[in-house]
Amino acid sequence: MTNAVQSTTEASNRPSKRRLWVWPVAILVSFPIAGYLSDLLVDGVDSVGAALVGDLIAGLVIGAAEWFALRRWVSWLWIAATSIGMAVGLTIGAALVGYGTGRADVLIMGAVTGLGVGALQALVLSRSGVSAAVWWAIANPLAWALGWFVTSYVITRNIQDQFTNFGASGSVVFGLLTWLLLAMLFRERTPEPTR
Repeated sequence: MTNAVQSTTEASNRPSKRRLWVWPVAILVSFPIAGYLSDLLVDGVDSVGAALVGDLIAGLVIGAAEWFALRRWVSWLWIAATSIGMAVGLTIGAALVGYGTGRADVLIMGAVTGLGVGALQALVLSRSGVSAAVWWAIANPLAWALGWFVTSYVITRNIQDQFTNFGASGSVVFGLLTWLLLAMLFRERTPEPTR
């Protein structure tokens, strides 16, 4: 009897584990849309106010898309964590580099933004029962910097126009790397109804 219940539970969890493929698609779609939308509203990150408002908006779009992909594992707090983490991270990162647009500048801005986002999202993951959530906080600064690094070679317009986040080229790399990490973090955890 116990084996039958266990195999039924494992079978019901397989589809939800496979559902994680939505993550890279959500990243690929949301990052360019978020960047363009926030650029329309703030017209480039060239001040504290523009960084704060631009990434609150971009973070809402990106956070909502990411939450949609992860909603079986995390609560809606993921959206707030993403928006606040992006706004604080970019505001600090952009100020650190004097709103510069050189390759080193965007790498630093990306790493600091990733630090803000990763730390707050890791808290949500931890609250959702992911015991190794600290790895998410560690990996995000690197993934964000790498996203900007790729963008700096492919779509320089995003950098020259001082977009809040990297576009499609960087999001492909970011989405795939973070997808692999999420698969490892969720490997031992079954999804639960979110609060």
